[in-house]
Amino acid sequence: MLAEGDKAPDFELATDGNEHIKLSKLKGGPVVIFFYPKDDTSGCTKEAIAFSGLKKDFEAAGATIIGISPDSAASHDRFKAKHDLTVTLGADPDKTVLNDYGVWVEKSMYGRKYMGVERSTFVIGADGKITNIWRKVRVPGHAEKVLDAVKELAG
Repeated sequence: MLAEGDKAPDFELATDGNEHIKLSKLKGGPVVIFFYPKDDTSGCTKEAIAFSGLKKDFEAAGATIIGISPDSAASHDRFKAKHDLTVTLGADPDKTVLNDYGVWVEKSMYGRKYMGVERSTFVIGADGKITNIWRKVRVPGHAEKVLDAVKELAG
């Protein structure tokens, strides 16, 4: 299980807009990664809209925001267009990054166990180390808490 102070696992993922993103190429400022279960579901939509709404504030603090789910890049394109999202969305259908960050976990609903994404957010400092981790995120007010942490890092 990753902890604050650990080196963040590097990754390269396809993103919306037929692009690719590689964590190790994002040097110079903090990187915010929010892991979410599924495009276009209620909580995930609210979370992506909240981070998109604060994108300019994150950028002013020098931060890059990436949302990651097991959905495809094509699904991310539809999700972004439907909700006017401005954050980059990484596609991890083989769940490599989700596993590396320990967010692909056994969940339970109505007594049924299944594997899914534990809604989590990681802030990675310019040195590549994890500075903040939120697990089992509750969406209301979360993006603002993450922004506060990033501003604190920026000094």
